[in-house]
Amino acid sequence: MQFETVHGVRIPKIGFGCWRIGGEATADPSQDERSLAALRSALSLGYTHFDTAEYYAAGHSEELLGRALREAGVARESVFITSKVSPNHLKYDDVLRSCENSLRRLGMDYLDLYLIHWPERNMNLPETFRALNQLVREGRVRHLGVSNFNLNLLQQACALSETPLLTNQVPYSIPDRSYVKNGVLAYCQQHDILLTAYSPVKSRFFRGKKLAEFARQRGVTPFQIGLAWLVHQPRVITIPASFDPRHQAENLAAVTLKLSEEEMAFLNSLA
Repeated sequence: MQFETVHGVRIPKIGFGCWRIGGEATADPSQDERSLAALRSALSLGYTHFDTAEYYAAGHSEELLGRALREAGVARESVFITSKVSPNHLKYDDVLRSCENSLRRLGMDYLDLYLIHWPERNMNLPETFRALNQLVREGRVRHLGVSNFNLNLLQQACALSETPLLTNQVPYSIPDRSYVKNGVLAYCQQHDILLTAYSPVKSRFFRGKKLAEFARQRGVTPFQIGLAWLVHQPRVITIPASFDPRHQAENLAAVTLKLSEEEMAFLNSLA
């Protein structure tokens, strides 16, 4: 496994996204066994960064993740757990309550990383960060970050956080460069902030002929090429999701793929 180290924190280049674990916007108990099987296989393969949120399956994703970790006998300090507060919970008391509920569902004493999931129109960002900073001071949260923040909001968040922001989690992939064009990636790289790419291979683009031929020549899948393209970049990590143990293993193996400057240039030209 390869890692990014920022502000003394060592995070795997490829983690495991928990969207659809336990359901989507609401809990779906019929998916529990399938979800637990996916988490168990991810743990057995060596995933150590798990990304969840109170929104995922209305908190049930957190419950299942906590259960899978306990059943596997995983030491708390050996995993890096990210969760997120929803945009309708950004007032001071709501942030504190949301974090406490996430910890309860996970069965943990602290989160390694806590993010604002989405910015909300007319949100009071200073009030939100007053609560987030309080959580860090109390040890309930180790590090703070944001998600889906544009450059202006990211700069505001950096100024309000009492500790260095660890990440901005955004959609980023070969066909989706919107957070390159808006300046966020460059700002993150210049200020030691991780850009965490979600939906890294969720596109029909990865079934296109040019990428398929390129991947065939390398003896890997187009999805692995998409992940390798991401983790080749400094200060970029990613959190692909999969229920299939074979795909989970392929995703994790993508971190070992080496891409030359010429190959990166070719992939850059495909968007």
